Amino acid sequence: MEYRVKTDVCVIGAGHAGCEAALACSRLGLNTVIFTMNTDSIAMMPCNPHIGGSSKGHLVREIDALGGEMGKNIDKTFIQSKMLNVSKGPAVHSLRAQADKAEYSKEMRMVLENQEHLTIRQAEVTDILAEKTAENDDLSEAAYRITGVRIATGTVYECRAAIICTGTYLNARCLVGESITETGPGGMQRSTFLREAMDRLGIPIRRFKAGTPARMDGRTLDYSKMKIQEGDKEVIPFSYSTDPATVQIEQMPCYLTYTNQETHDIIRANLDRSPIYAGIIEGTGPRYCPSIEDKVVKFGEKNRHHVFVEPEGRYTNQVYIDGMSSSMPDDVQQRMYRTVPGLENCVIVKNAYAIEYDCIDANQLRLTLETRRVSGLYCAGQFNGSSGYEEAAAQGLIAGINASMQIMGKEPLVLKRSEAYIGVLIDDLVTKNNLEPYRMMTSRAEYRLLLRQDNADLRLRHYGYRVGLITQEQYDHVCEKQRLIDEEIARLKSIRIGAAQKNQTYLKEHGSAPLGTACSLAELLCRPELGYESIAGLDPDRPALPGEVTRQVEINIRYEGYIARQRRQVEQFEKMENRRIPESIDYDDVSSLRLEARQKLKKFRPASIGQASRLSGVTPADVAVLLVYLEKFRTRFKPNQTEK
Repeated sequence: MEYRVKTDVCVIGAGHAGCEAALACSRLGLNTVIFTMNTDSIAMMPCNPHIGGSSKGHLVREIDALGGEMGKNIDKTFIQSKMLNVSKGPAVHSLRAQADKAEYSKEMRMVLENQEHLTIRQAEVTDILAEKTAENDDLSEAAYRITGVRIATGTVYECRAAIICTGTYLNARCLVGESITETGPGGMQRSTFLREAMDRLGIPIRRFKAGTPARMDGRTLDYSKMKIQEGDKEVIPFSYSTDPATVQIEQMPCYLTYTNQETHDIIRANLDRSPIYAGIIEGTGPRYCPSIEDKVVKFGEKNRHHVFVEPEGRYTNQVYIDGMSSSMPDDVQQRMYRTVPGLENCVIVKNAYAIEYDCIDANQLRLTLETRRVSGLYCAGQFNGSSGYEEAAAQGLIAGINASMQIMGKEPLVLKRSEAYIGVLIDDLVTKNNLEPYRMMTSRAEYRLLLRQDNADLRLRHYGYRVGLITQEQYDHVCEKQRLIDEEIARLKSIRIGAAQKNQTYLKEHGSAPLGTACSLAELLCRPELGYESIAGLDPDRPALPGEVTRQVEINIRYEGYIARQRRQVEQFEKMENRRIPESIDYDDVSSLRLEARQKLKKFRPASIGQASRLSGVTPADVAVLLVYLEKFRTRFKPNQTEK
């Protein structure tokens, strides 16, 4: 007799995407089961044990602003923290923290274990159960509706939504030279049966590749030959709910060294033994995180490459060799690593390896991360063809929110490109034809001056409050913060100071030019050599304000012109985004569309004119044709029908 269990949501996989998805659903009151192949792998960091970095720090701040967990967890478990790109403008400032990988996993597991409405289940999900709802090939409506999942023991979990977060575990295999092991990352058991379910449901799967460098015994390294990399003296937390005083801790150093010509010669002499160049690897690897073999081949003019030596925790001697991921055979790895200054006597604890895995073609997803083929089935993380813990967690949070909103009959959360890096990430995954693992970068965000990591709460807290993951107290705090910012900006613009001698003397003492005529305090703040604190002597009546407020005041005044220009660009952008395309549209009925555009529009089913315009193969002329057709379409149907 088949054993059946009823629940609301099933989350398949307990990596960074699965954890955020499961926490979101359970915190919104839905009974949720999260499945993992091994409970010891919850929130595991099989690659670089750090959170944040360029653009990724933005994602973590946005996750926190919406009510996610990643920022809180890294604040509790980091061993070094640094704000990157501080010599550049605030748009690209990004927080990065080196994690104690064991503590990070342990802390996240504790959060899950103590979360109401959430059950952890160690089991392999082997099948997706769905009932047929429609016959269609163009994805204008779902062909199936999720009913449950089956695990390896035969037990069926009936659910109203399921979220696939298998990461790099589905049909994974690890490669070290000629040695191929059918396993997931870190030697964990891989998942095998879900591929059959995807094929049966008509969801296209592709093959991608990732890689990781060797881990070494830190006692065998000579750090005197490397350049020390310290953390920031004043640590800024990731989470808006973390008390800054609690993260001012003793930090562990990282180190910088370099490869050299001898390293490169060994690699070139053994390229035929690398699975990447021997034709053994089928999957496509990440462009922006290449193996050391790729670096040596593709950047042959460079005589050295950066190598970052990073501790993996406070209670282990194991270190991570960032910048030298590889799939070379064991003997080649031993020789090439030992040519690097400081690594001459290194002892490898874990070999570098490449990993291949199955993932979905994300073009089959809606902007909510629900599959077009199966209603109630959502996908998140590296299974969607992205790379990185932060990208995974962001998708997991959005998938969890939207699965919950669907069950509760509420409006889904779809963030625009102009609102969040998360919006850019998901739009790129769903809209673009990504033939390699997708990595978030600041250059991908058109409106990055508006989407700074320092203002994520001001941009997104209200969405977290709307869906129910942000408390009234948290929402009130950010509203008060915005009020104080606005009032202080207005006050600084209203106060003018003249060219009196005491003012001139003060400016000279602070390395600033004298005044030729009266100006406002806001105008003075635009001078690069002056800051909010340094003009305090000219502003005796200023109110006492929190640092989080004064930082926003300074940025908004200094970059006011640029910010205003980007907001005007957003207004134009949103005109296109707000022109919704009804799902029932028949593109074969749109005359004058070019064949390629018609094919792409039928395949991707864009939700708006803006999304349609970003599809490769859809030209401005095609967009114009589509706009004309939609005007005619609206005359035949009521507005509320066309805007669904």
